[in-house]
Amino acid sequence: MSRTIPASTPLGDDFHVYDTTLRDGAQREGISYSVADKLAVARLLDSLGVGFIEGGWPGALPKDTEFFHRAAAGELDLQHAALVAFGSTRRAGTAAVDDPQVRALLDSGAPVVTLVAKADRRHIERALRTDPAENCAMVADTVRHLVGAGRRVFVDAEHFFDGYAHDPDTALRVLDAAVTAGADVAVLCDTNGGQLPLQLARTVEEVIARTGFRIGIHCQDDTSCAVANSVAAVQAGASHVQCTANGYGERAGNADLFAVLGNLATKLDMPVLPEGGLRETTRVAHALAEIANIGPDAHQAYVGQSAFAHKAGLHASAIKVDPELYNHIDPERVGNGMRVLVTEMAGRASLELKGAELGVDLAGSPDAITAAVRRVKELEARGWSFEAADASLELLLRREKAEADGTGQLPVPFELESYRVVLDHRSDGEVVAEATVKVHVTGQRVIATAEGNGPVNALDAALREALVPHLPWLGDVELADYKVRILADAAGTDAVTRVLVESRDGAEEWTTVGVHGNIVEASWLALCDALAYKAAARSAVGSSRAR
Repeated sequence: MSRTIPASTPLGDDFHVYDTTLRDGAQREGISYSVADKLAVARLLDSLGVGFIEGGWPGALPKDTEFFHRAAAGELDLQHAALVAFGSTRRAGTAAVDDPQVRALLDSGAPVVTLVAKADRRHIERALRTDPAENCAMVADTVRHLVGAGRRVFVDAEHFFDGYAHDPDTALRVLDAAVTAGADVAVLCDTNGGQLPLQLARTVEEVIARTGFRIGIHCQDDTSCAVANSVAAVQAGASHVQCTANGYGERAGNADLFAVLGNLATKLDMPVLPEGGLRETTRVAHALAEIANIGPDAHQAYVGQSAFAHKAGLHASAIKVDPELYNHIDPERVGNGMRVLVTEMAGRASLELKGAELGVDLAGSPDAITAAVRRVKELEARGWSFEAADASLELLLRREKAEADGTGQLPVPFELESYRVVLDHRSDGEVVAEATVKVHVTGQRVIATAEGNGPVNALDAALREALVPHLPWLGDVELADYKVRILADAAGTDAVTRVLVESRDGAEEWTTVGVHGNIVEASWLALCDALAYKAAARSAVGSSRAR
């Protein structure tokens, strides 16, 4: 006797949010979930509040079988979602009770089963090598058997839209066989992802009118319309929508769960998640991207880092008056935040807003704003970029404000007298860099030399050796990341180099930028800004930090 996983109570049953990240989403190229990964994904989706989580295909894939076994053993305590097992109908010429794949669905212990069934006559005849009558018998027999065993059943009508366009009667017979046998929902699948919103919505409306069945929607993204198609289907009457986290899936992917939820909740005012769930979407989206080992899409709707980022000065001017003028929703509704990007497009409003974000009040310093705008545009024209280097930008703003207000200079941790870097290519093939720095710190002249595996590493090591005895706090700062980009203004080795340095001290991380025709000097400028930022953070001037 198989154990059945307890079914949680979804958020009502009027509308289903159904996630298939662990099955359909796992078919994305480059994704390979371990069983532990699958359990972690399921917990995150449950914390969001989705109604159904499709865990995989037990009996067909060993990892999926193990996943359901561990879930049934108590490793998955779902609070919001019901766990779903996915599988196919019985084979032609075999009773459902005798089909091992159907038996595996029951053995999974999942309280809900989703069956995939062919709904396109061409697939029935060419892929299954049977006829529409037998195909409908396969659907009805399997559904009836599973329902009789106490399972709730959904049926995914595969290739439905293509099949309906080719032979609508055959496609509808499949739905009728499923629902008459006891299936709760007939899910119309745009398996090839070729539909457009208006034509898809017309089909959904027509199917509901002709059948009266509860209809669901499952869209692939081959025309980049999966989200639009899913929303259009819901507006046309579908009350069950299948999605994947971040749009993961085969080929171009599936309908993005977070975009669909964002649209339904904020545009159609549908209570698709429990109270507070919508605010968790950004957190969950990024956590799921980490598990999939795929970097979060910065430009993803609703949850992307750039979803509410504003670069143009015209935007910033309007946002200063009212943030809603250039944000289609309040970013906090989906757990995201608004950012103002500072580039050569920046105007006075952009810098004032960015200053407020960084804790630098420029509102009462018009001269500082004027000088900062001029300086930013000048530096950006020479290849500097402050979009990803908030620490360097904050230093620039604080320096301009201090000069305009006559309040003195920002604390400077040291003054450079000179530095030198040499490369030593030794007879054994080893290449070693050696750097010497001469600096003035706490009123003393200090000379230090260090070796490294490259000129920047050696320079960083020498600078630390010189400064740490006099500035103990520097011992907590470490270089976390280092990026180099060759700018295209000049060719070959004469090109200008931009360096981004990410530093951290255990409490925070910050990024600085340096630009020069010499890569070592560009790196030096970024390293100096990193230390200056830390020094400012230790002073009363730098009281607001968290990036």
